[in-house]
Amino acid sequence: MRIASWNVNSIRARAERVVAWLERTDVDVLLLQETKTKDEAFPHLPFEAAGYEVAHHGVNQWNGVGICSRVGLDAVERSFEGQPQWKEHVEARAIGATCAGIRLWSVYVPNGRTLEDPHYAYKLEWLDALRGAATTWAAGGTPVGLLGDWNVAPQDEDVWDIEVFDGATHVSTAERQAFAAFASAGYREVTREHIAQAYTYWDYQRLRFPKNEGMRIDFAWASVPLADRVRVVTIDRDERKGKGPSDHVPVVLEVE
Repeated sequence: MRIASWNVNSIRARAERVVAWLERTDVDVLLLQETKTKDEAFPHLPFEAAGYEVAHHGVNQWNGVGICSRVGLDAVERSFEGQPQWKEHVEARAIGATCAGIRLWSVYVPNGRTLEDPHYAYKLEWLDALRGAATTWAAGGTPVGLLGDWNVAPQDEDVWDIEVFDGATHVSTAERQAFAAFASAGYREVTREHIAQAYTYWDYQRLRFPKNEGMRIDFAWASVPLADRVRVVTIDRDERKGKGPSDHVPVVLEVE
């Protein structure tokens, strides 16, 4: 079984590319982030024609998450219990579903903006709330995967030049601690277990991709019953190439 996560940076702009990738790579479940569309505007037809059911959570042109599955899509939850609000609204940043017996969550963690911005405090609160919920999900021995764009670079080598990020978000001690806390909640970050160093994101500006000035911010935390079943992890760097790519690339787990 192949499970993938991809921040597509607008699904309506990239639906054709995403479906073509699904068909080419034989992926069973794809977790989407930053779809940037309302539920009613999601391009369901090409996915359904390719054999995928879709569950989506989007309320405006920002954020948005989804799950596309050809192996079942049950018990869908839009947002998790205790998910913090931003300006009196619960944003479309998390969606969960059970696919072939595995409980999967697509997560799009808030950016944080700057260390002084209220969005940074919101980001830390959001991560803490997700960890609390995830602790409960894993407690019963259920295989659980939390995949997505975490907007955290947990190690210095996860950015092209740590000095450039001095005093910035994504690399702060508090963010890294909030990310690492999932290890004490019954999870393992399985992408680094299989790929020690690689980037998953390159900004569109300043020729970041040709210069390979990237960041590693897309990860998969898996509860132990799921982590033990992961055999291969791939990061499809080629999807950052060509016409109209997302600024992120897919991360794929091959699960026994």
